[in-house]
Amino acid sequence: MAGMKIRASMAGDSAEIKALMNHVMETGLRKDAKTGEVVPAHHITNVTATVAGKVVLDAQWGGGISKNPYLAFKVKGAKAGDKVVIETVDNKGEKDSAEATIG
Repeated sequence: MAGMKIRASMAGDSAEIKALMNHVMETGLRKDAKTGEVVPAHHITNVTATVAGKVVLDAQWGGGISKNPYLAFKVKGAKAGDKVVIETVDNKGEKDSAEATIG
């Protein structure tokens, strides 16, 4: 995987967290236009987010998510200065992670 960008900011009493994940997200159903061969499945299967060390999101994904997925969510009880970490694992076992500080 080629990286992820995270932005985290306070919005009232909640932190608003946005992540853009760089991933091909192949379903395993698409055929290569030139060769006619099926492009093997390669997609994110698990996304975990922590804020200040506490898991706030644990999602299982399948091949139906679009290429370079965008994820946004809000977390109540977070504070400015808390560290946000998002980790992903794909169906090939490749891992990616990124972190940001809530501003």
